[in-house]
Amino acid sequence: MTSRSVRLPWGPMARMAGRRTLFAAPVLLAVTFGVFAVAALSPFDPVKAYAGTAGLTASQDRLDELRANLGVDQPLVTRWWDWLTSALTGDLGTSSVMRQPVADVIAGRLGWSALLAACAFTLAVLAGTGLGVLAARRPGGLLDRAVSGLAYTLEAAPAFWLGLLAIWFFSVRLGALPSGGLTDAGSDVVTFGQVASHLVLPALVLGLSQLPWFFLYVRQGVADALAEDPVRGARARGLAERTVLLGHGLRSGMLPMLTLIGSRVPELITGALLVETVFSWPGIAAATVQAATSVDFPLLAALTVLATAAVLAGNLLSDLLYGLADPRVGFDG
Repeated sequence: MTSRSVRLPWGPMARMAGRRTLFAAPVLLAVTFGVFAVAALSPFDPVKAYAGTAGLTASQDRLDELRANLGVDQPLVTRWWDWLTSALTGDLGTSSVMRQPVADVIAGRLGWSALLAACAFTLAVLAGTGLGVLAARRPGGLLDRAVSGLAYTLEAAPAFWLGLLAIWFFSVRLGALPSGGLTDAGSDVVTFGQVASHLVLPALVLGLSQLPWFFLYVRQGVADALAEDPVRGARARGLAERTVLLGHGLRSGMLPMLTLIGSRVPELITGALLVETVFSWPGIAAATVQAATSVDFPLLAALTVLATAAVLAGNLLSDLLYGLADPRVGFDG
């Protein structure tokens, strides 16, 4: 008995990725210009934010000198073009709020954000899929009603509220988990055990904020698949319920969820902004909040480009997965 290897359509997939990359370039340019335009209209003064309390007593000449050093005295288009041409050579500028190169800020924080997002997303997908399949077995049953009600409640709950509730219950009330940070207070060494224990609550909260969408999509998709004639025919032929559920219902029900993976990236980023702030997690999202409140042009532009690129990459991944799962769709997008 011979087995045939599955050949992936690398050519069509590469062409789709190429088209999306060409489309992404003008989008990223527009986004970066929008960041500088919004920052220019902001009532916050980046010079005073940079100077801190010293800016309250500094002379106007000193403030003007500092403004020239930071480059914020230039016209909007000039500031944007100078930043863009430098960024294309790898120089993302210097963060005024972090007092270090933007590339170093991103390099030091990106890994922690990726770890948090990966754990939360994995939790949301696995738990949402599992609960969705179980609920779809008996629509309207006790499990379906209980989990659906919980999903709608979590869907309406803000991520920061879930974070504060988790801190109150697990950290303050039970004392079982740390309330924030990356390591224990007073510890200068980052160890696996400390990071793992501090990761539990933020990953749990961020994952729970994304779980309702995956649960509802899988539940509806599997329930619709189980009601189709081919599945009823498989049951009539005496196939085991597990085979029918996983081999037929889940396979068909997973198709709508594949499109959800990419579309949830913006919500994941937004949720990470709140979760990292609540739990003092040293990631990219927390730096974004600091850059926005301090009108840190170089850092804010770089982080916005990074977030936009993540959204575009998520949408591309979603379309590629859907095209692989359903050959009828293809890779023409």
